[in-house]
Amino acid sequence: MVQTLEGMVRGFSLELAYKTSINASTNQAPAILEKGWNPKLPQDSLRKDFIEIHPTAASFKGMVDKARKHAVRCMEDSFAYAKDKWDKSHENPDFKVGDLVLVSTTNFNKIKGCKKLKDSFSGPFVIKALHGENVGEVELSEELNNMNPTFLVSLIKPYKSSDAEKFPKLYLLLSYLVIRKLPKFSKKES
Repeated sequence: MVQTLEGMVRGFSLELAYKTSINASTNQAPAILEKGWNPKLPQDSLRKDFIEIHPTAASFKGMVDKARKHAVRCMEDSFAYAKDKWDKSHENPDFKVGDLVLVSTTNFNKIKGCKKLKDSFSGPFVIKALHGENVGEVELSEELNNMNPTFLVSLIKPYKSSDAEKFPKLYLLLSYLVIRKLPKFSKKES
């Protein structure tokens, strides 16, 4: 299997087939985009007016055409399925100025401590401004003030506050620290 694949990759026929087939994203062959012309293929030199075709060749061509149409249909179905799955799980968030959000810590390189133990999201922070649909600017805390406060929407998720009835002290503490923007408690010296 590996030898067959290696032979195909090293062979010129696979490269020629790839470079002369039309790409779905550009609607042109890669050879035309690279060189400006398509190389001449063996089927280009065949006479179009040649009437006598061997029956085996005709049946083989019919089989290849059916297989190609089936492959194209399967690829279109696969693309549509992948698009539906993506659209179901990825909704555009509706953030507004003043909303509380959590920010992903994947790009926070200067946080002290072990990377494995750091939280995946930090916050909550207040959205200060929105720059288009995909970028939000947040008000960072004092310990993160040296970072750029602008984040992609994919790195921001809405903050869901805990229930005030179940956790009354936590709710009061968060409203005291986050919403009123008062400084955090400092450690007492012993």
